[in-house]
Amino acid sequence: MTPPQLFVASFIILIVLGWAGLMWLPGVYTQTPLSATDALFTATSAVCVTGLAVANTSADFTWFGQFYLLVLIQIGGLGMLTFTSLILIALGRRLSLREEELSSTLDSTPHINARQLLRDVVRFTFAIEAVGAVLLFACWAPEIGVVNAFWPAIFHSVSAFCNAGFSTFPNSMMEFQHNWPSLLVIMALIIAGGIGFLTIEEFYQRYQARQAQKLFRLSIHSRLVVITSLVLTLGGWALFSVFEWNASLVDLNVPDKLVNALFMSVTARTAGFNSIDYQHASDSGNYLTILLMTVGGSPGSTAGGIKTTSFALLVLLAWSRLRGHETTSFAGRSLREETTDRAIGLFVIAAGIVVAGVFTLNALEHFHSGGGRFLHWMFEAVSAFNTVGLSMGVTTEMSPAGRWMTTLLMFLGRVGPLTITAALTTRRAGTSGFRFAYEDVMVG
Repeated sequence: MTPPQLFVASFIILIVLGWAGLMWLPGVYTQTPLSATDALFTATSAVCVTGLAVANTSADFTWFGQFYLLVLIQIGGLGMLTFTSLILIALGRRLSLREEELSSTLDSTPHINARQLLRDVVRFTFAIEAVGAVLLFACWAPEIGVVNAFWPAIFHSVSAFCNAGFSTFPNSMMEFQHNWPSLLVIMALIIAGGIGFLTIEEFYQRYQARQAQKLFRLSIHSRLVVITSLVLTLGGWALFSVFEWNASLVDLNVPDKLVNALFMSVTARTAGFNSIDYQHASDSGNYLTILLMTVGGSPGSTAGGIKTTSFALLVLLAWSRLRGHETTSFAGRSLREETTDRAIGLFVIAAGIVVAGVFTLNALEHFHSGGGRFLHWMFEAVSAFNTVGLSMGVTTEMSPAGRWMTTLLMFLGRVGPLTITAALTTRRAGTSGFRFAYEDVMVG
């Protein structure tokens, strides 16, 4: 198996194991167990760190059931191959050529050692989640009690960092609309989980270099990640404030409106927590959420979407062509043509899957319950494919066929369009450099 095929297979195995546990493990549910379809939907949503739910996590799952979901979220968020590579390193084995190929993404950051990165991934993850749990416990203990705050603090810290969106509260973060510290901690965890491990590792190395009074230059990759994430977050914050001021945020005071608008901007980038009811949001706000969900987080993170760097490359490519430049550049560096081609390919494949998913899901639900809610199903399909987990309240109303379609979208969105394409493509050894003759096509 090629590394992409191994990556896809690992998620399939984990989803099947998660589904089997939800079907047959005792003590998972408080009352009636989920059906086979709903159990598969829930396992896929947890492993793919999406957050869409056909069951109420707080009411329908016992503590053990919630813990089981959290394990699936944690493993799915980090990726099974990360754990496999770490086990190999821990046993003192050298990474094989096939396993070395898994670290090919480090070409953009050559100063990062693959072994060190794999160790730091788990180290940073558990450290950030531990700090987040302590902060959330401090926020919630005065309101809901020390005993009642302990487990939700752990659960939400892991779920937020993994950008999963699962919550043990009946209405996600809606009861904390006025609790700024809680929303700020959740936002910080979401951003940390969505910025990407490569960028976190670079910032850590930059900190070490400063301590040693050495020079350290951030890679173009990390610069693009930080700048694009900042622009999208601040831009989304401003637009949500305008669109929702007299809509979903109408009953809040001015400071609460601003904080919740910022939360909407952050959570739309594949996190899935909601502090407002998206059924009461404006059409403009929901469409903006769809656009932000499409971009998603950054490469090497727990987030989904086409990724911030792909979006940035498309913008830079368009800007360079408008100026008549043959090469795409950023911060005094030229970007490789094959990299921009991959970004274009990723966008086209992702857009094709999303369009097909939107129309298919809408058609299935039209035959099941009638039409008239296209935006709702479009929102649901985009949320599923980009592993966000936000919903306009129609997840539990979906037909069995719609739930199977949404499950497929969550899986495809998690493993990635390019990974799927590479996994299904058989490499031919000894392929020559043969090409056909060029012929031009008119564009525009």
